[in-house]
Amino acid sequence: MYKKILVPHAGTSAGNKALRHAKEMAKKHGSSVTILHVVENIPIPPSLGFDSERKRWGKELLAARREMKMEMHEKITTQSISLKKENISVLVKVLHGYPDEEIVRIANQDKYDLVIMAKRRKLPGLKAILKLGSVSRKVLEQIRCPVMLVDGERK
Repeated sequence: MYKKILVPHAGTSAGNKALRHAKEMAKKHGSSVTILHVVENIPIPPSLGFDSERKRWGKELLAARREMKMEMHEKITTQSISLKKENISVLVKVLHGYPDEEIVRIANQDKYDLVIMAKRRKLPGLKAILKLGSVSRKVLEQIRCPVMLVDGERK
């Protein structure tokens, strides 16, 4: 039923919890798992002064983003080891952009069957869906496959 599972992971304990759920689901269904981390864009403020100063800041932000992508790829790859030990096919993707947009793009474009992701806020009732974090809410609104939200705060 779920052959391709996407797990957006922010590098947090809540993301680890979502990954554990994905591992169990993958074992049950013989699924492959893709762990996705999105390094957020850091915009250069328009009021940053002269063009030369803006270019310098732009280069520094680009270098910082590259470094963050490398660090997160290493961290997420380490997280993927537990899945590989269970003979689960795992792919690690580290991109840059806006998390909600990249999650939706990858899930829809690559035709994932299920997205398992952590949410930060408790969801006591159906009306509270409006109180979800903006990434969770936007993903739910725009994605074409089922989404499992894992409570990152609950033990």
